[in-house]
Amino acid sequence: MKIGFIGLGNMGAPMAANLAKAGHEVTGFDLAPYDVDGVAKAGSAAAAAAGREAVLTMLPNGEILASVMAEIAPAAMKGAVLIDCSTVDVAAARAAHETAAAAGLLSVDAPVSGGVGGASGGTLTFMCGGSDEAFAAAQPLFEIMGQKTVHCGGAGAGQSAKICNNMILGATMIVTCEAFALADKLGLSRQAMFDVVSTSSGYSWSMNAYCPAPGIGPQSPSDNDYKPGFAASLMLKDLNLSQQAAEAAGAATPIGAHAARLYAAMVEEGGGGKDFSAMLPRLETMKRD
Repeated sequence: MKIGFIGLGNMGAPMAANLAKAGHEVTGFDLAPYDVDGVAKAGSAAAAAAGREAVLTMLPNGEILASVMAEIAPAAMKGAVLIDCSTVDVAAARAAHETAAAAGLLSVDAPVSGGVGGASGGTLTFMCGGSDEAFAAAQPLFEIMGQKTVHCGGAGAGQSAKICNNMILGATMIVTCEAFALADKLGLSRQAMFDVVSTSSGYSWSMNAYCPAPGIGPQSPSDNDYKPGFAASLMLKDLNLSQQAAEAAGAATPIGAHAARLYAAMVEEGGGGKDFSAMLPRLETMKRD
């Protein structure tokens, strides 16, 4: 396929490279300088989209997505599928679908889980919203870039699933860090706590696969001075999106709201560039209210 890819940052670049490696003809565009193996450079987003059968976007927020959609929708080939892999608010995702439909294009909102490692390794999970026809058109590309794809429903359903998932992740990581901090003060070794919890009812991805305590469990950012696999600032973004959606839907999410406040404080204190599991060293210095 002839593919356009707009947004070639830490996530978009390896995703585009994997598509090129699989034999697709990929043309990219980003405002920042970039060099991606196998990806030709276009002078604008519209140029990257023109004449392409599929156009993917990986952008920072809904406002930028709206701007890019307004540029690429008129330039894209009729019947092309636009695949937005950004994490944005549900309203922005639905607006992007409307822009695509008005231009005679198929569209899928397809945010991802798996981080930079998943993007590089082609092991991402895609959570997708859009019509059956659009999803079917995009599916072969998802199979190259990821290991699991779920069609969650209509327009915006992918973003809905992503923010619900990451609200769970943010809250679970906080309580996992709290448990380690408490174990320290109770004189319980971190290894003993991991050995018990990782095989008991406290089991979670945050504990078992991404342990926030250095030297415990599988290799994780905590073993590399909390250099980010998923930065705290990005977790705050997703938690804020979850609370924005909860407010619009009238949903009670008290734990999600508190998680957002804790990550906001971490970011305000200069920890936004650390991995989100660096909540543990932060909690170690906090006193009980």
